[in-house]
Amino acid sequence: MKSFCIALLLLALSPLSGAAPAADARLVESAFGKLPDGVVVRQFTLHNHKGMTVQVINYGAIITTISVPDRQGMAANVILGSGSLEDYLGRFSAAAVQGRYANRIAKGHFMLDGAEYQVTKNLGEHHLHGGTRGFAKVVWEATPLPASEHEVGVHLSYLSADGEEGYPGNLRAGISYTLTDDNELRLDYTASTDKATVVNLTNHAYFDLSAAGKTSEQVLWINADTYTPADSQLIPTGEIAPVKATPLDFTTAASIGSRAALLEAPTPQRQTFDHNFVINGGGSNLVKAAEVRDPFSGRVMQVLTTQPGLQLYTGNPLGFCLETHHFPDSPNHPQFPSTAVRPGMPFASTTIYKFQD
Repeated sequence: MKSFCIALLLLALSPLSGAAPAADARLVESAFGKLPDGVVVRQFTLHNHKGMTVQVINYGAIITTISVPDRQGMAANVILGSGSLEDYLGRFSAAAVQGRYANRIAKGHFMLDGAEYQVTKNLGEHHLHGGTRGFAKVVWEATPLPASEHEVGVHLSYLSADGEEGYPGNLRAGISYTLTDDNELRLDYTASTDKATVVNLTNHAYFDLSAAGKTSEQVLWINADTYTPADSQLIPTGEIAPVKATPLDFTTAASIGSRAALLEAPTPQRQTFDHNFVINGGGSNLVKAAEVRDPFSGRVMQVLTTQPGLQLYTGNPLGFCLETHHFPDSPNHPQFPSTAVRPGMPFASTTIYKFQD
């Protein structure tokens, strides 16, 4: 894993390979690799008119590249990714869509509409990110979206069968990745089912706006006055607690490293953030959830979302995660926003990563 992370860092530091696209070639489809069963994985490269490039593959609906110019106009990949399919076939699932339920479900157990369900336990006694395969280790159907003057994108879809990983219902999940000329990458999630189930979708991208491994020095602001405390296994207690007077207080922008240094040690997080923040005004309309500034490159990323929660994870020193989603273990906490999806009542959410230099 260590050697793979080094390879990813080198990729992030390197300019995007290949010749510049023709002016009208804002979406390019190509082969990315072949699975052991012979299925060819496709890659979709999206370009806008401001020098930003996004690459997506239909294995795991993974974002492999977000290339953004810095204040000098030099573009670099600001997420951890790889140009090799083999790297994604192992444990590494960075920038994949996580589902059917992202984050944790305690004991892999929940009740819904009077029925009891047991889903895969793939993290000790608990369920994490959809199970053994989840949505990150499957091939999605992919279709380019109709391009407009200022937008280009691709839609990916996956049918999760009734009983997969223990979940009820045949669930059709979808995500559209759209790149705009405002340097926005928009993620539109959808899900519909033929039987009541639970859904929590997110993207597990590791960001580094410096593209140089200086994540601890990047300055973070989070629009959250409260968070969901968790036990030693990161299962929420059910409380909603204030961030004020804790290391989790990013209501005033601060470097990630300076706040991490305030975490008690030893802790289950080992001076690492793995916390769910309750977004102020989140859960319905699109709101600004966070902003990150890199003092070295000048890049700025804003995160906007319709989701109620934001998970900050800094366990990988080569990148940090800002995962928009519902709260961990929501099916077992009726006081949390509901993650239930029923026939005729589909799930939909939007997250936008907007970049500035």
